[in-house]
Amino acid sequence: MGSWWQFLLLSIPLSLPGDLDYLEGNGGWLTNKYLALMEEDHCTVERRDASLTYSQFIDQYAFSRPVVIQGITDNAEFQALCTRNKLLAEFGDRLVRLSTANTYSYRKVDVPFQEYVEHLLEPQDLASLGSDTLYFFGDNNFTEWGSLFQKYMPPPFRIPGTSGAYSFGIAGSGSGVPFHWHGPGYSEVIFGRKRWFLYPPEKTPKFHPNKTTLSWLLDTYPFLPPEDRPVECTIHPGEVLYFPDRWWHATLNLDTSVFISTFLG
Repeated sequence: MGSWWQFLLLSIPLSLPGDLDYLEGNGGWLTNKYLALMEEDHCTVERRDASLTYSQFIDQYAFSRPVVIQGITDNAEFQALCTRNKLLAEFGDRLVRLSTANTYSYRKVDVPFQEYVEHLLEPQDLASLGSDTLYFFGDNNFTEWGSLFQKYMPPPFRIPGTSGAYSFGIAGSGSGVPFHWHGPGYSEVIFGRKRWFLYPPEKTPKFHPNKTTLSWLLDTYPFLPPEDRPVECTIHPGEVLYFPDRWWHATLNLDTSVFISTFLG
């Protein structure tokens, strides 16, 4: 495993013509400097396409292992509404609730959405703890943001006896939530890329609950023996990751990312 610098390109100015193409292609979600992070060498979550049937999903994945499903949703219309300019124009003056990016004891802070985007949506500071990092994910006001969520097409497969609840977020490169677990659900990336690290319920990962996923990736991950490595994969726009009940998972936004989860409760 290489040194930490192989994972990172720090504080690169947005100055090349190619950067402008990326900026437009990522819905405008790029700051004037960014933290570029690499994907895993090999995705160890099985990928399936839209030919996956409901019975196959239930039999092979719903209660046993994660899966990445490609092309199961068509959220082109939702994505068009989630560009930086569109969201700022529609919701810039609305309050959003930020949470700290740690495993337990979340601190909550309410700020106008425009303030979050223009002043707080920055690459993860390597020196900051997760308990000091504010992150927009969940705690969504479904009355004020209802017009947006009505356009989202969730994954069609449901586990019997559950219903879906949305959690929408936007976060800077290098940010993420450290290891935690809860009920089953889906995660879809709208813009950017999100890297996932997962462990089955019986295998508790080694991590510090107040440190960031980025610090875990740099300080712990390279030294894990093969048998202690997580199941991992990076999901891109147009892909949905499903995670079963009580599976440990941590997330890392490789770019400034817009994403939405559907929790099955």
